Amino acid sequence: MSSAWLGSTPRQDNFSTDAALPTGWYRVTSTSYSGSGFDRGHLCPSADRTASIADNSATFKMTNMMPQAPTNNQQTWANLENYCRTLVGQGYELYVIAGSYGKGGTGSAGYKTTLDAGRVTVPARTWKVVVVLPEGSSDASRVSSGTRVIAVDMPNTNTLSTSWGSYRTTVDAIEAATGYNILSAVSSTVQSTVEARVDAGPTS
Repeated sequence: MSSAWLGSTPRQDNFSTDAALPTGWYRVTSTSYSGSGFDRGHLCPSADRTASIADNSATFKMTNMMPQAPTNNQQTWANLENYCRTLVGQGYELYVIAGSYGKGGTGSAGYKTTLDAGRVTVPARTWKVVVVLPEGSSDASRVSSGTRVIAVDMPNTNTLSTSWGSYRTTVDAIEAATGYNILSAVSSTVQSTVEARVDAGPTS
């Protein structure tokens, strides 16, 4: 995420099926979460893609959604999204990797493991990793042992704290939980340092 993605395009709110999925794949629809007690939670936020209508509309594809408990989506997760845009306003560019894991969350209508007749899994946890760099080029090579890396792992419940900072963890822990190698383009020596550290920087 950088200032190049930001403009004045309003939120389109045009949730839609992703027609680019391969033939034969199930296509989640804009109403697949209806009445479930879970939000259609953006992985890439709408407000991070405001340079054009096409960019903003792309964030409303259902392939960019995960079922999020309303407090998680609208407050804790949203507060971190807002903070990330604050960092961009301070001259940084961010690499943001986000996802979920586990099965079973508690939304406004109680605990559920799936939605849409079992075709959409409700995750137990939502996570995000943010690499914070000054604007520049050759980004992976500029990540050093002193680079700020924010990693959070939140319960997908409606009773979590609204302070995202209380869910900070290590990239190593998220990798262990998900099986992913998240900062694989960064040198292994730098990875070993930044992935083991819990961020202690500001949260607003």
